[in-house]
Amino acid sequence: MLDNETINIVQSTAPILKENSKQIGQRFYQLLYSKAPELYNVFNQTNQKKGIQQEALGYSVYAAGEHITNLDAIKPVIERITQKHRAIGIKPEQYPIVGETLLHAVKDVLGEAATDEILDAWGKAYGYIADAFIQIEKELYQETAHQSGGWEDYRAFYIKNKVKESDVVTSFYLKPKDGQPIATYKAGQYLTIKAEIPGEKYTHIRHYSLSDAPGKDYYRISVKREDAHGDAPAGIVSNYLHNQVQEGDTLQFSAPAGDFVLKTAKNPVVLISGGIGITPLLSMLNRTVEQNQNQEVTFIHATTNSQTHAFKDYVAKLAHNNKNIKSIVCYSAPTKEDQHFDKKGFIDLELLEANLPSNEVDFYFCGPIPFMQAINKMLKQLNISSDHIYYEVFSPIAMLENE
Repeated sequence: MLDNETINIVQSTAPILKENSKQIGQRFYQLLYSKAPELYNVFNQTNQKKGIQQEALGYSVYAAGEHITNLDAIKPVIERITQKHRAIGIKPEQYPIVGETLLHAVKDVLGEAATDEILDAWGKAYGYIADAFIQIEKELYQETAHQSGGWEDYRAFYIKNKVKESDVVTSFYLKPKDGQPIATYKAGQYLTIKAEIPGEKYTHIRHYSLSDAPGKDYYRISVKREDAHGDAPAGIVSNYLHNQVQEGDTLQFSAPAGDFVLKTAKNPVVLISGGIGITPLLSMLNRTVEQNQNQEVTFIHATTNSQTHAFKDYVAKLAHNNKNIKSIVCYSAPTKEDQHFDKKGFIDLELLEANLPSNEVDFYFCGPIPFMQAINKMLKQLNISSDHIYYEVFSPIAMLENE
């Protein structure tokens, strides 16, 4: 346990790190890659270019420092990070260089304000936090490898089927090349791909939500092709999967992971998705249909129009055939041909309020950051307890209220 002096220094200086979190994150990755260039093969370079990874690091450091005496207070952040660390294969021996580089970055950004006393305190705090992460990740590695159908590191899967779901989304049905059983998963979790792409200098690792119910002899991921727009670069892996990978090709995946999962409660559920955020929620919807046909489900999906609407006919059929499922579709820019949707524009407070099944409802949502911030704000306005709100962020940043 940390001594009181160290705790006081860390907690008193945490706001300073928060104020400079973006610059610290940027400097950290500059230094890290110069010290350990092999980590280019681990971290998402697209997120690096967007500055997302840097902001995520800065936020995580600040949050851990602020709650150094009660890490349970940031349990969602810790769960999300440790699950992703297990998925991409972070090992205990990688923690020391990260800590060393982090302190170097803090010193470079804060200058004389980062005294030896402050750096020493944060060094001790980092060691304490790293030990906690390492222990959690050790348990995750063991649990994953020892479960039925589980495996360590990455495993070869071949593409059994490649199915176009919309103009921008394609599904990939994956079966193990060794023909052995595969691990089950919880609805809402993801697979992690390690892609060796021709012409790319580094390996690229990405997480893709599993879009079908668990319990099958295959995995299915549904991937949106990310095209370049404005300052945002095209998605390297998504374009590789859409344009180059074909049925029969082999890809490497780690075992399912993730903390955004469907709970076992019998409360009515509202599943809210924006764009490609439909994928984990579709897994939850399918799971509910298979396991609990009496549970009330409201499935709200927002997208541009029918051309970008993945699984449109499938969800409509589910709702038609299951009286406990209600489907609501919002198109922000419907085409002239679009007839079958419920609202033009965005999901708003009025729509949510009109479709609340009861007071005891569990809400799950996923989509782009601005979409999720808006949904989270509306749920708060409806006085929905945080105990009934669950979400997945397709970025390294874990807490909507701090984005």
